[in-house]
Amino acid sequence: MATTIKWLGHATFLVKSPQGKHILIDPWVQGNPACPESAKALDRIDLMLITHGHSDHFSDAVPLAKQFSPTVICNYEIYLHLNRHGVQTVQPMNKGGTVTIEGIQITMVNAFHSSGIDEGGQVFYGGEPAGYVVRLKDGFTFYHAGDTCLFSDMRLIGELYQPQLAMLPIGDLFTMGPREASYAIRFLGVKRVIPMHWGTFPLLTGTPDHLREATRDIEGLEIIALTPGESIEIG
Repeated sequence: MATTIKWLGHATFLVKSPQGKHILIDPWVQGNPACPESAKALDRIDLMLITHGHSDHFSDAVPLAKQFSPTVICNYEIYLHLNRHGVQTVQPMNKGGTVTIEGIQITMVNAFHSSGIDEGGQVFYGGEPAGYVVRLKDGFTFYHAGDTCLFSDMRLIGELYQPQLAMLPIGDLFTMGPREASYAIRFLGVKRVIPMHWGTFPLLTGTPDHLREATRDIEGLEIIALTPGESIEIG
């Protein structure tokens, strides 16, 4: 059985485990200009992971959580926000912690960015941004970096959790660009990378081709440049 990873555009992914669990990461679907209409009709969510409170990672969290009742993984501040809006199926945690849900091990790791929840024209504190390392029941492990700059402790993420695939932002301006992401790949030691947080808006200028150019010296590296709505199977 294979793991299926579908990129819905920007930083939003739908991961289907070999055991049939559906994991939605950074729920920005309906308003996501990169997400094709054909990919917006979700039929199941078992787990929802939220990296931070910006609307381009978070705006569909409440309606989708109420529709599908997944276990929502997020920081404590986002948990409070979701709880106030009637979402009851939330597992709050913080960086450094690990939870295991139905055999899926989820570790919240560091990210360097900002985080604020925009509601009614006011911005509320959204806790600190994070990334996630997810180990599926069959042992396949992937890292979603969230929105972040490069930081040297990515070496520790690689050493501790040994992810086999990384989803890394490359768009520049608000996150790492391709040059910084090429260093992240070296720090992590991964051989398969899905670029994310690129192409959604003209301001995000980094591209997978730029990343390939910056990593052409890394032997055996596979840059998996998906188009929004496209899936890859990893078995």
